[in-house]
This record gives sequence, structure tokens and C-alpha cells, in this order.
Amino acid sequence: MSDIDDRLDDIREAASDFLNADERDIGHVALGVAVTVGFALLATALASGTIGPRHRTVSQRREGAGPVTERPRGAFSLVLPAVFSATTLSAVRVWNAPARPERTSAMILWAGAQAINAVWIALRPASRGMQIAAAMTSAGLAAAFAHEARKLDPKAGKLASPTGAGVRIANIVDRKAEQAAHTVH
Repeated sequence: MSDIDDRLDDIREAASDFLNADERDIGHVALGVAVTVGFALLATALASGTIGPRHRTVSQRREGAGPVTERPRGAFSLVLPAVFSATTLSAVRVWNAPARPERTSAMILWAGAQAINAVWIALRPASRGMQIAAAMTSAGLAAAFAHEARKLDPKAGKLASPTGAGVRIANIVDRKAEQAAHTVH
């Protein structure tokens, strides 16, 4: 039985370290998980619920294009949930950090980023300018959150900021998936 108890203690310590919950009450940690995961899920659900058929333009009708009703596919669509999950886990670490003004500003930035991303998902910008605006606001808020999170907890900041290698790998996977889609066997 002592091996099982030792394993459980190791698991508890690892979870506590991962969530940055060393000296926090379990209720505070659970509330943080509920708030961050709940807010992220709510934003995603609201954005997904507004996605409906997009009306075709006159030129699209001439070309015989049907209405757009599908969500984006491809390799990058598989990477995005992991990125949002990483920022949510980072927000849990920030939530569990000591109460300081940086924690409050980091959580406000995180909530703002989630809300803005939900708005952009719901709007589905079609023009290049609006797509650039969406990318810039999302990236800017994510970078601001990562900067504030790093002030509180270096691990939270690293978890929240995507690395160049991660983006490069996602781009490689996306290109390979596109090539495979065009290959006829």
C-alpha cells in the first residue's frame, strides 16, 4: 500500500506544480479551473452557435459556388484547439498566482482575448484587411497576456506564448496536408 500512497503523493505534487497551486486552497484552484475552462467553452460555444450559411456574392453565384456552411478544415484546425487549451492552462496558473495587480491585468487580458477570438470566429472575416485585423488583434492580445503571465509565473508565460518552432511545425503539417489532398491515387 505504501507504493500506491507514494504514487498518489507524486501525482498530487505534479498536479499542484503544474497548476501553480502550491499553497492555494483546493476550492480556489477548482474555482479557477471552472472559471477559465467555463469562460473558454462559453466563448467557443457562442461563436460556434453563430456560424451559419454565408450568403454568396454575385460573382460566386455566377461561378456556381454553393453557400459556405462548413467550419475550416485542415491540419491547422487541429492545432488551434491545442493552442487555446495551452492559454487556458496558462490562465489557470495565473489564477493561482499570488494576488497582485499583474494577476488581475493578466486575467483581464486573457478574458479579452477569449472574447475577441469568439467575435472573430463568429464574424468569419472574408476580406484580407479584416483577416489581418483579426490575426493582429488575436496575436496582440495573446502576446500581451503571455507578457503579463510571465511576470507572475515564467511557466505560465511560456505556456501561453507560441514558439516559432511550434508555428513552423504547424505550417509544415498544413502544407503536407494540402499536398496530400491534391494527390490522386
